[in-house]
Amino acid sequence: MKIHPVKERADALVAVLTDIWEASVRATHTFLTEADIAALREYVPDALCAVEHLTVLLDDSGRPVGFCGVDGQRLEMLFLHPAMIGKGAGRQLVQHAFDEYRVTEVCVNEQNPNAAAFYRRMGFVLDHRTELDEQGRPFPLLYLKRN
Repeated sequence: MKIHPVKERADALVAVLTDIWEASVRATHTFLTEADIAALREYVPDALCAVEHLTVLLDDSGRPVGFCGVDGQRLEMLFLHPAMIGKGAGRQLVQHAFDEYRVTEVCVNEQNPNAAAFYRRMGFVLDHRTELDEQGRPFPLLYLKRN
């Protein structure tokens, strides 16, 4: 697998990454309803285009299989095609974010315990928790930091 920092956010790439986002969310965010996923999906293309640093993980044939986005020193997004979960792809993307962007912060849904455990294995610790997500919905968030 190959790390590919993205400079130009072509519509075709954004569409592929949005599909990866949805597949990943369906596999990992089991607390979300169909309506939640549909509503959130509308924001994904803009988020992909707005994030300061976007990095795509490509498989051996050059197809995107995951991505992460970083703003400042915060990991804003990390999503993998479900077939890539548990195979080191997330670790590769986060390590890249550490090395290139000095990431020290991440926010994760408390109701996604596998993701929270993954970030803890990557060296993050709990800084604080909120009852609501950043849009005011009843999805508790864990704000994690790394030294």
